[in-house]
Amino acid sequence: MKTHDFYFDLPRELIAQTPVEPRDSSRLMVLDKGTGEISHRIFRDIAELLRPEDCLILNDSRVLPARIYGVKEDTGAHVEFLLLKNLGNDTWEALAGPGRRAKPGSRFIFGEGLMRGEVTGTLEGGNRLIHFTYDGVFFNLLDRIGQMPLPPYITEELKDRERYQTVYSREVGSAAAPTAGLHFTPELLENIQQKGVRVGFVTLHVGLGTFRPVTAEEITDHKMHAEHYFMPQATADIINETKARGGRVVAVGTTSCRTIESVAQKEGGFKESAGWTDIFIYPGYTFRGIDGLITNFHLPESTLIMLVSALAGKETILHAYRTAVEERYRFFSFGDAMFIR
Repeated sequence: MKTHDFYFDLPRELIAQTPVEPRDSSRLMVLDKGTGEISHRIFRDIAELLRPEDCLILNDSRVLPARIYGVKEDTGAHVEFLLLKNLGNDTWEALAGPGRRAKPGSRFIFGEGLMRGEVTGTLEGGNRLIHFTYDGVFFNLLDRIGQMPLPPYITEELKDRERYQTVYSREVGSAAAPTAGLHFTPELLENIQQKGVRVGFVTLHVGLGTFRPVTAEEITDHKMHAEHYFMPQATADIINETKARGGRVVAVGTTSCRTIESVAQKEGGFKESAGWTDIFIYPGYTFRGIDGLITNFHLPESTLIMLVSALAGKETILHAYRTAVEERYRFFSFGDAMFIR
């Protein structure tokens, strides 16, 4: 199967630059994966479309304000760092730009002295190791000096940082938001639960690799980046009980989907589980956990459009995407949503 098989023509003006207000007023395409039938709704209608016997599984990961700007101690040169992974002992793996200014031994001042950092090594591929020193709590300081690592296709400034967080985010660690969840409000979640739908949470910390394009001609030659996940026993119980009563397990976002399917593969069922996953879901995959998916509209030739094609069928998805373009749906992180049921 070729990467180009998942290409569609997307006008640039359909890439959403800002979120809509309120969150649940975005548009919702409803796609029946069995028949291919499409209908057009508003996102808050999801409460009507879910059944009392269903469950909704959301990713509660919270985005780090991981883009920080340092001043080099000896020259005063400015360098941008994007924190990727906490390696412990106040050392992080980071992207640095321009890299020539961030060689091992280079020292930097952040936030006018709130933090200091020293580059201690260079990894294969060019990422840097940087060790921080500071007084106080690291994540509190990061909240003060850091900026949101918005996707490269968003060029407008985000005025409210919380609009790139889900309302239920709590576990800090993602380099990007699990954007399908951005459409939910506390009131909408309450309405869903009052209907009888059970709500459970998993954590998958989204890595920067989510933005990397698929460059392999054959999709099976593509190597997924690994991301850390956790499913608590309470969520496993919700999934097991939902399946036992004949309800649908509906994942909110591809990250929740990948977590559920990773646990099913690793554990042979659903129970508390944690680890790293590089699961790659594309057509031909047999789903063992989810029955439905709430997701945004994805990049052409991306692993994410391959995942939704595995669930609904490639031709069905490409037809739905062509319809979305014709109907002027908004695409990507701040865009509209699709419910595949």
